[in-house]
Amino acid sequence: MLRDRRTLSLILFIPLVQLILFGYAVDMNVDHIPTVVADQSLDAASHAYLQSLENSGYFDIVSYVQSDQAVIEAIDAGTAQVGVVIPPDFASSVEQREGRVLLLVDGSDLFTVQSGYSMAATVAQAHSSDVMMRRIERSGLSAFSTMPLESRLRVLYNPDIDQVWFAVPNIAAMVLQSQSIMMTAAAVVRERELGTMEQLLVTPIRPWELLVGKIVPKVVIAMLNVATVLAAGRFLFQVPIAGSVGLFFALSFLYVFSGLGLGLLISTVTDNVDQTLQVAMLVVFLGVVLSGFMFPRSTMPPALYRLGIFFPLTYFLPIARGILTKGVGLDALLPDVVGLVVYSLIAMLVASRAFRQRL
Repeated sequence: MLRDRRTLSLILFIPLVQLILFGYAVDMNVDHIPTVVADQSLDAASHAYLQSLENSGYFDIVSYVQSDQAVIEAIDAGTAQVGVVIPPDFASSVEQREGRVLLLVDGSDLFTVQSGYSMAATVAQAHSSDVMMRRIERSGLSAFSTMPLESRLRVLYNPDIDQVWFAVPNIAAMVLQSQSIMMTAAAVVRERELGTMEQLLVTPIRPWELLVGKIVPKVVIAMLNVATVLAAGRFLFQVPIAGSVGLFFALSFLYVFSGLGLGLLISTVTDNVDQTLQVAMLVVFLGVVLSGFMFPRSTMPPALYRLGIFFPLTYFLPIARGILTKGVGLDALLPDVVGLVVYSLIAMLVASRAFRQRL
């Protein structure tokens, strides 16, 4: 191990990278949640409430729409994680101590559900206190005996907040990433380390045929494991599959190729299996942290948020959640699908060129 300084450096360096990444990227306090608003009141009272939401720092209003259905469509498409619906008679109902605001929360993300509801209730309570104080200052009347405003929560896609429902699409996406990257990289490096790569190269086989031969078994194994995860979630834990299974497997096949490209690229910069596993585990770990798998990407610093685009899990995780949990179609997932296609093409092109040069 002392003679293999490169492997030793990786073993000592990777824990430091993981610690630094957790320190900067992981934030248990979810804030700046992308929020879409359907303000059907359009008066000073609704404007003041929305201003309180933004001033709290927990909600960032990204767009305004006309109806609650448009709010749901924005959450389906992933452009927002929380929706706020303000009824037409908002101002008068607040004066009568019957103010209601409907919050629609993306139930495919556990942290959004937990933080969105608690923070919205806190903002509503603080805003109600401000309304009562202004009432006293303006007219000298006594404060309301009850709060004039109440936030009502509706969790979309997972109304009972069942944690297993959150786990199935996440695990399926992680299995595809880790197996496609690690198995491909390790298989290529092991052949080179054992000396069988040279034996293959003296045969009439072409480099692209060797590449396909290394890729196809890994694709089959990864897809079988995903099918096992989905079947176990459906039949053991009664997790519903809301969308098209065929569409999910078609996009999973595309996602696997992006992971295979990363695995091949890792195999060209490592010299032995130990190095390969260290680098592959680091790449998988970075993908899990920076993709939004563990914590929402909206809470990350801008530099780390942008770094997430270099990992295929960032594109596939919204696809898995969208199809399996939300039940949306290709139209709602189009930006992530396009991103995954571009990523897969670039990854396979760069990896194949580096692979041929290494050969």
